[in-house]
Amino acid sequence: MEKILDRFLRYIAVDTQSDENSESQPSTAKQLDLLKMLRDELLAMGVEATLDEYGYVMASIPSNIESKVPAIGFIAHVDTAPDASGAGIKPQIISEYDGGEIPLLGVPGLALKPSEFPEMLHYIGQTLITTDGTTLLGADDKAGVAEIMNAVQYIMEHPEYQHGDIKIGFTPDEEIGRGVVKFDVERFGADYAYTMDGGEVGELEFENFNAASAKIHIQGRNVHPGYAKSKMKNAILIGMEMNSLLPIEQRPEFTEGYEGFFHIISFRGSVEDADITYIIRDHDRALFERKKGAIQKCCDFINLKYGEGTATPTVKDQYYNMREQVEPHYHVVEKAIKAMEMAGVKPKIQPIRGGTDGANLSFKGLPCPNIFAGGLNFHGKMEFVPLQSMEKASEVILNIISLYAE
Repeated sequence: MEKILDRFLRYIAVDTQSDENSESQPSTAKQLDLLKMLRDELLAMGVEATLDEYGYVMASIPSNIESKVPAIGFIAHVDTAPDASGAGIKPQIISEYDGGEIPLLGVPGLALKPSEFPEMLHYIGQTLITTDGTTLLGADDKAGVAEIMNAVQYIMEHPEYQHGDIKIGFTPDEEIGRGVVKFDVERFGADYAYTMDGGEVGELEFENFNAASAKIHIQGRNVHPGYAKSKMKNAILIGMEMNSLLPIEQRPEFTEGYEGFFHIISFRGSVEDADITYIIRDHDRALFERKKGAIQKCCDFINLKYGEGTATPTVKDQYYNMREQVEPHYHVVEKAIKAMEMAGVKPKIQPIRGGTDGANLSFKGLPCPNIFAGGLNFHGKMEFVPLQSMEKASEVILNIISLYAE
Protein backbone atom coordinates (compact mmCIF):
# COMPACT_ATOMS: atom_id res chain seq x y z
CA MET A 1 0.00 0.00 0.00
CA GLU A 2 1.05 3.56 -0.64
CA LYS A 3 1.82 5.29 2.64
CA ILE A 4 -0.86 7.77 3.68
CA LEU A 5 1.80 10.48 4.08
CA ASP A 6 2.97 10.08 0.49
CA ARG A 7 -0.62 10.17 -0.72
CA PHE A 8 -1.36 13.33 1.28
CA LEU A 9 1.76 15.08 -0.05
CA ARG A 10 0.74 14.25 -3.63
CA TYR A 11 -2.70 15.75 -3.09
CA ILE A 12 -1.59 19.00 -1.46
CA ALA A 13 0.80 19.59 -4.38
CA VAL A 14 -2.26 20.29 -6.56
CA ASP A 15 -3.63 23.84 -6.24
CA THR A 16 -7.39 23.53 -5.71
CA GLN A 17 -8.36 26.88 -4.17
CA SER A 18 -12.04 27.72 -4.72
CA ASP A 19 -13.34 31.18 -5.65
CA GLU A 20 -16.46 32.65 -4.04
CA ASN A 21 -16.71 35.29 -6.78
CA SER A 22 -16.99 32.71 -9.54
CA GLU A 23 -20.40 31.57 -10.76
CA SER A 24 -19.16 28.37 -12.42
CA GLN A 25 -19.47 24.84 -11.00
CA PRO A 26 -16.89 24.02 -9.81
CA SER A 27 -15.85 27.59 -9.10
CA THR A 28 -12.29 27.00 -10.35
CA ALA A 29 -11.22 24.65 -13.15
CA LYS A 30 -8.04 23.70 -11.28
CA GLN A 31 -10.10 21.71 -8.76
CA LEU A 32 -10.78 19.29 -11.59
CA ASP A 33 -7.07 18.45 -11.74
CA LEU A 34 -7.28 16.66 -8.40
CA LEU A 35 -10.79 15.33 -8.99
CA LYS A 36 -9.67 13.67 -12.22
CA MET A 37 -6.63 12.26 -10.42
CA LEU A 38 -8.86 10.75 -7.73
CA ARG A 39 -11.24 9.24 -10.25
CA ASP A 40 -8.34 7.67 -12.13
CA GLU A 41 -6.76 6.32 -8.95
CA LEU A 42 -10.06 4.72 -7.94
CA LEU A 43 -10.45 3.14 -11.36
CA ALA A 44 -6.88 1.84 -11.19
CA MET A 45 -7.72 0.17 -7.86
CA GLY A 46 -10.66 -1.58 -9.50
CA VAL A 47 -13.34 0.67 -8.04
CA GLU A 48 -16.25 1.86 -10.18
CA ALA A 49 -15.90 5.64 -10.26
CA THR A 50 -17.23 8.62 -12.22
CA LEU A 51 -16.59 12.37 -12.44
CA ASP A 52 -19.61 14.39 -13.54
CA GLU A 53 -19.93 17.81 -15.15
CA TYR A 54 -20.32 19.54 -11.77
CA GLY A 55 -17.06 18.18 -10.33
CA TYR A 56 -18.40 15.37 -8.18
CA VAL A 57 -16.45 12.14 -7.99
CA MET A 58 -18.72 9.26 -6.95
CA ALA A 59 -17.46 5.73 -6.45
CA SER A 60 -18.99 2.47 -5.27
CA ILE A 61 -17.60 -0.74 -3.80
CA PRO A 62 -20.23 -3.51 -3.81
CA SER A 63 -20.99 -5.56 -0.72
CA ASN A 64 -19.17 -8.86 -0.22
CA ILE A 65 -21.51 -10.22 2.46
CA GLU A 66 -24.84 -11.99 2.11
CA SER A 67 -26.85 -10.06 4.70
CA LYS A 68 -28.56 -6.80 3.77
CA VAL A 69 -26.92 -3.88 5.60
CA PRO A 70 -27.08 -0.10 5.04
CA ALA A 71 -24.93 1.44 2.30
CA ILE A 72 -22.41 3.74 4.00
CA GLY A 73 -20.78 6.76 2.37
CA PHE A 74 -17.60 8.70 3.11
CA ILE A 75 -17.15 12.20 1.71
CA ALA A 76 -14.38 14.81 1.61
CA HIS A 77 -13.86 18.04 -0.31
CA VAL A 78 -10.88 18.80 -2.52
CA ASP A 79 -10.92 22.61 -2.49
CA THR A 80 -8.86 24.79 -0.18
CA ALA A 81 -10.02 28.05 1.36
CA PRO A 82 -9.76 31.41 -0.43
CA ASP A 83 -8.29 32.87 2.79
CA ALA A 84 -4.71 31.93 1.86
CA SER A 85 -2.84 30.70 -1.18
CA GLY A 86 -2.96 27.00 -1.96
CA ALA A 87 -0.38 27.16 -4.76
CA GLY A 88 3.21 25.99 -4.48
CA ILE A 89 2.77 24.43 -1.05
CA LYS A 90 6.12 23.50 0.52
CA PRO A 91 5.35 21.22 3.47
CA GLN A 92 7.71 20.70 6.36
CA ILE A 93 7.82 17.22 7.93
CA ILE A 94 8.82 17.25 11.60
CA SER A 95 9.61 13.74 12.83
CA GLU A 96 9.35 12.96 16.55
CA TYR A 97 8.20 16.46 17.48
CA ASP A 98 9.94 17.51 20.69
CA GLY A 99 7.47 20.09 22.01
CA GLY A 100 9.43 23.16 20.96
CA GLU A 101 8.84 25.92 18.44
CA ILE A 102 8.77 24.92 14.77
CA PRO A 103 10.33 27.56 12.47
CA LEU A 104 8.34 28.07 9.25
CA LEU A 105 11.32 28.41 6.97
CA GLY A 106 9.63 30.27 4.12
CA VAL A 107 9.19 33.40 6.26
CA PRO A 108 12.15 34.47 8.40
CA GLY A 109 11.21 34.77 12.07
CA LEU A 110 7.86 33.00 11.70
CA ALA A 111 7.25 29.90 13.82
CA LEU A 112 4.57 27.61 15.18
CA LYS A 113 4.81 28.19 18.92
CA PRO A 114 3.27 26.07 21.70
CA SER A 115 2.86 29.29 23.68
CA GLU A 116 0.38 30.43 21.03
CA PHE A 117 -0.97 26.99 20.03
CA PRO A 118 -0.79 24.84 23.19
CA GLU A 119 -2.57 21.95 21.44
CA MET A 120 0.78 21.28 19.72
CA LEU A 121 1.92 19.69 22.98
CA HIS A 122 -0.67 16.92 22.54
CA TYR A 123 1.46 15.58 19.69
CA ILE A 124 4.93 15.30 21.24
CA GLY A 125 6.75 12.33 19.73
CA GLN A 126 4.57 12.29 16.62
CA THR A 127 5.26 13.37 13.04
CA LEU A 128 3.83 16.80 12.22
CA ILE A 129 3.33 18.17 8.71
CA THR A 130 3.36 21.99 8.65
CA THR A 131 3.48 24.75 6.07
CA ASP A 132 6.60 26.78 5.33
CA GLY A 133 4.72 29.96 6.30
CA THR A 134 3.93 31.16 2.78
CA THR A 135 0.72 29.19 2.10
CA LEU A 136 -1.88 27.13 3.87
CA LEU A 137 -1.23 23.38 4.04
CA GLY A 138 -4.43 21.93 2.60
CA ALA A 139 -5.15 19.40 5.36
CA ASP A 140 -8.63 20.91 5.17
CA ASP A 141 -9.65 18.71 3.54
CA LYS A 142 -6.97 16.79 1.65
CA ALA A 143 -6.24 14.95 4.87
CA GLY A 144 -9.81 13.66 4.66
CA VAL A 145 -9.33 12.76 1.00
CA ALA A 146 -6.13 10.84 1.76
CA GLU A 147 -7.75 9.02 4.69
CA ILE A 148 -10.67 7.83 2.57
CA MET A 149 -8.41 6.77 -0.30
CA ASN A 150 -6.14 4.94 2.11
CA ALA A 151 -9.13 3.00 3.47
CA VAL A 152 -10.33 2.22 -0.07
CA GLN A 153 -6.93 0.85 -1.01
CA TYR A 154 -6.92 -1.36 2.07
CA ILE A 155 -10.37 -2.75 1.22
CA MET A 156 -9.42 -3.47 -2.39
CA GLU A 157 -6.17 -5.18 -1.37
CA HIS A 158 -7.84 -7.30 1.35
CA PRO A 159 -10.74 -9.25 -0.16
CA GLU A 160 -11.21 -11.05 3.17
CA TYR A 161 -12.32 -7.76 4.78
CA GLN A 162 -16.12 -7.99 5.06
CA HIS A 163 -18.31 -5.00 4.23
CA GLY A 164 -21.63 -3.87 2.88
CA ASP A 165 -22.02 -1.42 -0.01
CA ILE A 166 -19.55 1.44 0.33
CA LYS A 167 -20.00 4.81 -1.38
CA ILE A 168 -17.21 7.35 -1.85
CA GLY A 169 -17.72 11.03 -2.71
CA PHE A 170 -15.28 13.86 -3.41
CA THR A 171 -16.68 17.36 -3.83
CA PRO A 172 -15.51 20.83 -4.92
CA ASP A 173 -16.33 24.24 -3.44
CA GLU A 174 -17.09 23.28 0.16
CA GLU A 175 -15.05 26.22 1.43
CA ILE A 176 -17.36 28.71 -0.31
CA GLY A 177 -20.57 27.03 0.88
CA ARG A 178 -21.49 25.45 -2.45
CA GLY A 179 -19.99 21.99 -2.02
CA VAL A 180 -23.11 19.90 -2.55
CA VAL A 181 -25.49 22.31 -4.26
CA LYS A 182 -25.82 19.95 -7.23
CA PHE A 183 -24.87 16.73 -5.46
CA ASP A 184 -27.32 13.96 -6.44
CA VAL A 185 -27.97 12.09 -3.19
CA GLU A 186 -30.10 9.45 -4.91
CA ARG A 187 -27.37 8.69 -7.44
CA PHE A 188 -24.77 8.55 -4.68
CA GLY A 189 -26.76 5.69 -3.18
CA ALA A 190 -25.77 5.80 0.49
CA ASP A 191 -28.26 5.31 3.33
CA TYR A 192 -25.99 7.15 5.76
CA ALA A 193 -22.70 8.97 5.31
CA TYR A 194 -19.83 10.66 7.12
CA THR A 195 -17.76 13.64 6.09
CA MET A 196 -14.09 13.32 7.01
CA ASP A 197 -13.66 17.06 7.53
CA GLY A 198 -13.27 17.69 11.26
CA GLY A 199 -10.32 19.04 13.19
CA GLU A 200 -8.06 17.35 15.71
CA VAL A 201 -8.14 13.66 16.52
CA GLY A 202 -11.31 12.48 18.26
CA GLU A 203 -13.64 15.24 17.06
CA LEU A 204 -17.15 14.05 16.21
CA GLU A 205 -19.81 16.56 15.25
CA PHE A 206 -23.45 16.35 14.33
CA GLU A 207 -24.45 19.96 14.83
CA ASN A 208 -23.04 22.99 13.08
CA PHE A 209 -23.63 26.67 12.54
CA ASN A 210 -26.48 28.08 10.56
CA ALA A 211 -24.60 30.19 8.04
CA ALA A 212 -25.18 33.18 5.78
CA SER A 213 -23.08 35.69 3.84
CA ALA A 214 -23.78 39.41 3.80
CA LYS A 215 -22.41 41.78 1.19
CA ILE A 216 -23.00 45.50 1.71
CA HIS A 217 -22.36 48.09 -0.98
CA ILE A 218 -21.73 51.61 0.29
CA GLN A 219 -22.35 54.37 -2.25
CA GLY A 220 -20.48 57.53 -1.41
CA ARG A 221 -19.98 60.84 -3.20
CA ASN A 222 -16.52 62.07 -4.11
CA VAL A 223 -15.96 65.84 -4.22
CA HIS A 224 -12.67 67.76 -4.28
CA PRO A 225 -11.64 67.83 -0.59
CA GLY A 226 -11.07 71.58 -0.75
CA TYR A 227 -14.76 72.10 -1.54
CA ALA A 228 -16.25 69.05 0.19
CA LYS A 229 -18.15 70.64 3.08
CA SER A 230 -21.76 69.41 3.18
CA LYS A 231 -21.22 67.62 -0.13
CA MET A 232 -18.76 64.72 0.25
CA LYS A 233 -19.91 61.31 1.44
CA ASN A 234 -16.80 59.26 2.16
CA ALA A 235 -17.78 55.62 1.54
CA ILE A 236 -14.75 54.38 3.51
CA LEU A 237 -15.80 56.27 6.64
CA ILE A 238 -19.45 55.32 6.21
CA GLY A 239 -18.43 51.68 5.88
CA MET A 240 -16.38 51.94 9.07
CA GLU A 241 -19.37 53.47 10.82
CA MET A 242 -21.58 50.68 9.50
CA ASN A 243 -19.22 48.07 10.96
CA SER A 244 -19.12 49.86 14.32
CA LEU A 245 -22.90 49.43 14.66
CA LEU A 246 -22.52 45.66 15.01
CA PRO A 247 -21.87 44.28 18.53
CA ILE A 248 -18.17 44.00 19.27
CA GLU A 249 -18.67 41.05 21.64
CA GLN A 250 -20.15 39.06 18.74
CA ARG A 251 -16.93 38.96 16.75
CA PRO A 252 -15.22 35.55 16.29
CA GLU A 253 -12.27 36.45 18.51
CA PHE A 254 -14.65 36.91 21.47
CA THR A 255 -16.89 33.86 21.01
CA GLU A 256 -16.75 30.12 21.63
CA GLY A 257 -18.95 27.03 22.03
CA TYR A 258 -22.48 27.78 20.91
CA GLU A 259 -21.93 31.54 20.61
CA GLY A 260 -22.51 32.95 17.13
CA PHE A 261 -20.78 35.88 15.44
CA PHE A 262 -20.55 38.50 12.71
CA HIS A 263 -17.19 38.19 10.95
CA ILE A 264 -15.99 40.88 8.56
CA ILE A 265 -13.86 39.12 5.95
CA SER A 266 -13.37 41.83 3.35
CA PHE A 267 -13.46 45.65 3.12
CA ARG A 268 -12.50 47.22 -0.17
CA GLY A 269 -13.26 50.73 -1.30
CA SER A 270 -12.56 54.35 -2.04
CA VAL A 271 -14.24 57.63 -1.21
CA GLU A 272 -16.71 57.02 -4.04
CA ASP A 273 -17.85 53.54 -3.06
CA ALA A 274 -16.97 50.59 -0.84
CA ASP A 275 -17.92 46.94 -0.42
CA ILE A 276 -17.98 45.05 2.86
CA THR A 277 -18.40 41.28 3.18
CA TYR A 278 -19.43 39.43 6.33
CA ILE A 279 -20.15 35.87 7.28
CA ILE A 280 -22.93 35.38 9.84
CA ARG A 281 -23.00 32.30 12.07
CA ASP A 282 -25.18 30.92 14.90
CA HIS A 283 -26.18 27.44 16.06
CA ASP A 284 -29.59 28.69 17.22
CA ARG A 285 -31.93 29.27 14.25
CA ALA A 286 -33.85 32.11 15.94
CA LEU A 287 -30.63 33.95 16.88
CA PHE A 288 -29.35 33.36 13.35
CA GLU A 289 -32.43 35.05 11.87
CA ARG A 290 -32.02 37.89 14.36
CA LYS A 291 -28.42 38.42 13.26
CA LYS A 292 -29.47 38.67 9.62
CA GLY A 293 -32.09 41.20 10.69
CA ALA A 294 -29.42 43.22 12.49
CA ILE A 295 -27.54 43.70 9.22
CA GLN A 296 -30.67 45.15 7.64
CA LYS A 297 -31.28 47.44 10.62
CA CYS A 298 -27.73 48.79 10.44
CA CYS A 299 -28.19 49.54 6.74
CA ASP A 300 -31.54 51.20 7.44
CA PHE A 301 -29.82 53.48 9.96
CA ILE A 302 -27.06 54.38 7.50
CA ASN A 303 -29.64 55.15 4.81
CA LEU A 304 -31.66 57.30 7.20
CA LYS A 305 -28.53 59.26 8.15
CA TYR A 306 -26.86 59.61 4.73
CA GLY A 307 -29.71 59.18 2.26
CA GLU A 308 -31.59 56.28 0.73
CA GLY A 309 -29.41 53.97 -1.35
CA THR A 310 -26.23 54.66 0.60
CA ALA A 311 -26.08 51.11 2.02
CA THR A 312 -27.42 48.17 0.00
CA PRO A 313 -27.24 44.73 1.68
CA THR A 314 -27.37 41.33 -0.04
CA VAL A 315 -27.80 38.49 2.45
CA LYS A 316 -27.71 34.85 1.33
CA ASP A 317 -28.18 31.71 3.43
CA GLN A 318 -25.40 29.13 2.95
CA TYR A 319 -26.31 26.14 5.13
CA TYR A 320 -28.25 25.17 8.26
CA ASN A 321 -27.64 23.24 11.49
CA MET A 322 -27.70 19.52 10.66
CA ARG A 323 -28.69 18.46 14.20
CA GLU A 324 -32.41 18.35 13.49
CA GLN A 325 -31.77 16.01 10.56
CA VAL A 326 -29.17 13.73 12.20
CA GLU A 327 -30.64 13.32 15.69
CA PRO A 328 -33.56 11.10 14.53
CA HIS A 329 -30.85 8.71 13.22
CA TYR A 330 -28.62 8.91 16.27
CA HIS A 331 -27.26 5.41 15.69
CA VAL A 332 -24.93 6.93 13.04
CA VAL A 333 -23.31 8.94 15.82
CA GLU A 334 -23.16 5.91 18.13
CA LYS A 335 -21.44 3.86 15.42
CA ALA A 336 -18.79 6.57 15.01
CA ILE A 337 -18.23 6.72 18.78
CA LYS A 338 -17.67 2.97 18.94
CA ALA A 339 -15.42 3.03 15.87
CA MET A 340 -13.19 5.63 17.52
CA GLU A 341 -13.02 3.67 20.77
CA MET A 342 -12.02 0.56 18.78
CA ALA A 343 -9.15 2.61 17.35
CA GLY A 344 -8.03 3.78 20.79
CA VAL A 345 -9.33 7.31 20.16
CA LYS A 346 -11.31 9.21 22.80
CA PRO A 347 -14.40 10.73 21.12
CA LYS A 348 -14.94 14.47 21.59
CA ILE A 349 -18.53 15.29 20.68
CA GLN A 350 -18.87 19.02 20.12
CA PRO A 351 -20.65 21.51 17.88
CA ILE A 352 -18.85 22.52 14.70
CA ARG A 353 -17.93 26.18 14.78
CA GLY A 354 -18.18 26.10 11.02
CA GLY A 355 -19.88 23.92 8.46
CA THR A 356 -19.32 20.88 6.28
CA ASP A 357 -20.86 19.36 3.20
CA GLY A 358 -22.63 17.08 5.66
CA ALA A 359 -24.91 19.91 6.79
CA ASN A 360 -26.48 20.40 3.38
CA LEU A 361 -26.42 16.66 2.66
CA SER A 362 -28.38 16.03 5.85
CA PHE A 363 -31.05 18.45 4.64
CA LYS A 364 -31.06 16.62 1.31
CA GLY A 365 -32.06 13.43 3.14
CA LEU A 366 -28.62 11.89 3.78
CA PRO A 367 -27.81 11.99 7.53
CA CYS A 368 -24.14 12.88 7.59
CA PRO A 369 -22.16 13.57 10.80
CA ASN A 370 -18.61 14.89 10.64
CA ILE A 371 -15.51 12.99 11.78
CA PHE A 372 -12.03 14.34 12.48
CA ALA A 373 -9.54 14.56 9.63
CA GLY A 374 -6.77 15.48 12.10
CA GLY A 375 -5.66 18.95 11.03
CA LEU A 376 -5.42 22.12 13.11
CA ASN A 377 -5.28 25.87 12.42
CA PHE A 378 -7.14 25.53 9.12
CA HIS A 379 -7.27 28.28 6.48
CA GLY A 380 -3.92 29.86 7.17
CA LYS A 381 -0.15 29.59 7.23
CA MET A 382 -0.17 28.09 10.76
CA GLU A 383 -2.04 24.97 9.58
CA PHE A 384 -0.57 21.60 10.51
CA VAL A 385 -1.60 17.95 10.75
CA PRO A 386 -0.14 15.06 12.78
CA LEU A 387 0.51 11.99 10.63
CA GLN A 388 -0.75 9.66 13.36
CA SER A 389 -4.11 11.48 13.41
CA MET A 390 -4.58 10.79 9.70
CA GLU A 391 -3.73 7.14 10.27
CA LYS A 392 -6.29 6.94 13.08
CA ALA A 393 -8.96 8.59 10.93
CA SER A 394 -8.46 6.00 8.21
CA GLU A 395 -8.71 3.25 10.83
CA VAL A 396 -11.97 4.76 12.09
CA ILE A 397 -13.41 4.59 8.55
CA LEU A 398 -12.65 0.87 8.37
CA ASN A 399 -14.12 0.32 11.85
CA ILE A 400 -17.36 2.08 10.91
CA ILE A 401 -17.71 -0.09 7.82
CA SER A 402 -17.10 -3.23 9.92
CA LEU A 403 -19.70 -2.20 12.50
CA TYR A 404 -22.39 -1.75 9.87
CA ALA A 405 -21.46 -5.13 8.35
CA GLU A 406 -22.07 -7.01 11.62
